[in-house]
Amino acid sequence: MSGQRIEELAESLDTEDMCGLTRRFVDDLENAISSETGLESDLDWTGVIFLGMGGSGSAGRFLKTISDEEGGLPFVVWGDYGLPQWWGPDWLVVATSYSGDTEETIDGVMKAIDSGGTVVGISSGGELTRILEGHDESVSIAIPKGQMPRSAFGHILGAQLAVCWSMGILARPEEQELQSMINRIRDSSRNLDIISGDGMSEALARNLVDSEIGIICPREFNAAAYRLTCQINENSEAFAKHSEVPEMNHNEIVAWFSESPGNRALLIMSSKGIHERTESRISWIEDNLSTKNVWRIECEGESLLERLIYAAHLSDWISIALALLRGVNPTSMEPIPQLKEYLSDIQ
Repeated sequence: MSGQRIEELAESLDTEDMCGLTRRFVDDLENAISSETGLESDLDWTGVIFLGMGGSGSAGRFLKTISDEEGGLPFVVWGDYGLPQWWGPDWLVVATSYSGDTEETIDGVMKAIDSGGTVVGISSGGELTRILEGHDESVSIAIPKGQMPRSAFGHILGAQLAVCWSMGILARPEEQELQSMINRIRDSSRNLDIISGDGMSEALARNLVDSEIGIICPREFNAAAYRLTCQINENSEAFAKHSEVPEMNHNEIVAWFSESPGNRALLIMSSKGIHERTESRISWIEDNLSTKNVWRIECEGESLLERLIYAAHLSDWISIALALLRGVNPTSMEPIPQLKEYLSDIQ
């Protein structure tokens, strides 16, 4: 498969048009961040807890990074049943389930409502919408339906940003700055496209086809590295793992420098503005690692938000290209519905 042209592979394998959905990412994001939420400024919260699983849950990690860097309320991401024991109604709950039927998220929402909490839900319908429309202290935000959650990241992240900006819990950029960011991301999107772009996404993927994939990043890009890991797992049906610098310098680095490294590829996600000591650590690894299959991805953008969005979109194209080169339909995800069917049978 890896010897075929990527256009031919897309035509034969991408039967549900994951490439087309990915090309709409910037439009999805722009429409979502411009949408009216009906919410008003409200800073009377101890913090915000984001509920969500898989593709629906990953956007909360991005917003947590923004909050960590730019101040404001603490953001916590919860990807499990229920709620943490410390949670109380003074914490706003933002629950995201693309289908509206994710059982772990619904379980947490019901516990929040039963305990007097306030929930802002983001979904394309389903049980989550039904529950929140029947609860006076909660709000349901609708996003377009009809695609896989991992391909709806523009809708999801954009809706979460719109919620946070409307409520004042994150600072909304000035309109001119926001439009300039969208224009730059749109230009980057054209370059990243595996069919009509500059070839970087495909070239990187070709070097990953037969490798174990490790991803390292500074703390600011943990959410982006996690998403890249998940996209490779789900779109490409390949194993990948990610870790942070400097933490991995105290443990995982030993395995990377072992005498029997195997067929490994290392992706380094980074950008300007990271801690100078973290940059030194990453550069030392890059210069001294014996494997030659090392790729450094410099995430472009004038702000941290823009750089994270760039990284997220790059993850989509790399994972799609890798899927096609491995002979995989990038939309296929058979084990997930099989597990859901099993769980529904034992309820």
